[in-house]
Amino acid sequence: MNFVELLGFTAGVFSMSMFVPQIYKTLKAKSAKDVSIQVFILSAVSNSLWTAYGIISIKPAIIVTNVVIFILAIIQIILKVKYDRADKLSGN
Repeated sequence: MNFVELLGFTAGVFSMSMFVPQIYKTLKAKSAKDVSIQVFILSAVSNSLWTAYGIISIKPAIIVTNVVIFILAIIQIILKVKYDRADKLSGN
């Protein structure tokens, strides 16, 4: 692995880690009241496009990073829908 690839993977790890605290907080609080679903939908779309770019240009760091971030965005979207639905059912 050359320096440029290592740099790409390192940047990817930091990009991926940005989503983890929000998912953790949502799971712990069992609430996504203050989470903007639009941000995570835009992220999922953006990461899908970046993944396609990475595949076309054969850039493993871009592919791996954006697939993981896409999955994390989908997890947060699912949690948002789940907890918002639960809040509506409980009358909050």
